[in-house]
Amino acid sequence: MSAAPEIGPVLALVLLALAASAALLVRFGDLGLGRDVLVVSVRAAVQLTVVSLLIAAVLRSAGWTAVFIAGMVAVAAATAGKRITGSAARSGGWTVVPIAAGVAPVLALLLGSTLVPSRPVAVLPIAGIFIGGAMTATGLTGRRALDELTTRRGEYEGGLALGLMPRDAALEVCRPAAALALYPALDQTRTVGLVTLPGAFVGVLLGGADPIEAGAIQLLVLIGLLAIESIAVLITLELVATGRLHGAASNGRS
Repeated sequence: MSAAPEIGPVLALVLLALAASAALLVRFGDLGLGRDVLVVSVRAAVQLTVVSLLIAAVLRSAGWTAVFIAGMVAVAAATAGKRITGSAARSGGWTVVPIAAGVAPVLALLLGSTLVPSRPVAVLPIAGIFIGGAMTATGLTGRRALDELTTRRGEYEGGLALGLMPRDAALEVCRPAAALALYPALDQTRTVGLVTLPGAFVGVLLGGADPIEAGAIQLLVLIGLLAIESIAVLITLELVATGRLHGAASNGRS
């Protein structure tokens, strides 16, 4: 018997009850987000329905799976770019670099070592987790770095006055804050199994694997994410320090 919830009226009613309860609680608490809770719940249901149907077709072909993954990278880059600069267009597409540079080698290693089978049904979910982690790390790093350069402008200019190159002065100011982008991945890895059972572990269990196999997959995902996000953080930091990623107020710091 499958451990997945049965698709039908009961699932719809439970989801409706949960969304309505959340919206009512937020509204009664005067948080002003009651409508938002309902909107995002409906949006999530529609998006997941469409994506589920699309993935069912995509997984029949390795080529279409690769195209779908490329699309995920593009969306992730646009999302991170908007987070960093306020506009995906203003980022100039640079956010693709840390995301792709982080995900590609780790995914290639897992596939090349055959630890992850090169079947679309195995590659797509892990690629999605990796791309999501790289997107988050890129967005957080860029936003924190730019905020530091804005609030500590005097220190940056002081570094220039002392003879530092613009890149080096920027790194001195924004490197400590950018490092905070790695904290979510570090905390998740540190507390895995003690505080939460992450999605990959639960998904593999629901797929019928035993707990040891599920734990091995989750460990691969977590350590892989640490490597991916480390690469993404360092490259994003470099892009900010060299002025390739910048906020709306300036086109550089020279």
